[in-house]
Amino acid sequence: MVYDDEIFSNVSFAEIGLDGVEYDSCRFENCDFLGVSFSGIELIDCHFVNCDFSLVKLDGTGLKNATFTGCKLIGVDFSVASNFLFAVSFADCMLDYSIFLKKNMKGTTFRNSSVKSAMFEECNLSNAIFDSCNFANTLFVQNNLQQADFRTSTEYSFDLELNKVKGAKFAYPSALGLFSKYGIEIE
Repeated sequence: MVYDDEIFSNVSFAEIGLDGVEYDSCRFENCDFLGVSFSGIELIDCHFVNCDFSLVKLDGTGLKNATFTGCKLIGVDFSVASNFLFAVSFADCMLDYSIFLKKNMKGTTFRNSSVKSAMFEECNLSNAIFDSCNFANTLFVQNNLQQADFRTSTEYSFDLELNKVKGAKFAYPSALGLFSKYGIEIE
């Protein structure tokens, strides 16, 4: 079943599951996807507003220009989603404990979101915009963060030697977390 340009509002997919294989230009508002399997489903140009995606399973899911606004995406493993045309953006979301592994996320926008205790490993996050996000206890390992903008974000702390950061933008005092591994005091 293919859904094209449909609006889904106040639907609990956690209770009924998903019956389509492709959702193109669809809008989901106040929907509950808690623990739902999106395995093999294509989400193309879809917009999710105030939805609960906590603990969803994305095995082989196509996220092609999917936007999330005001959504709860706690513990989501994005690394198992399809890499083909993978493109997402987040605004006012909760992405705590989420995993991004080996994803091409060049130019991705994370705006006004909580990204606590998450993991970014071997991702291309060049030119990404991290606008007003909280990265407390988030792990960044072997990522391309060149030209990324962290200026308005807080509580990030990662090893500059384990990530490519040329041209990245940071702001004081949050940038002090980049020196925590050295055990130095900056006044």
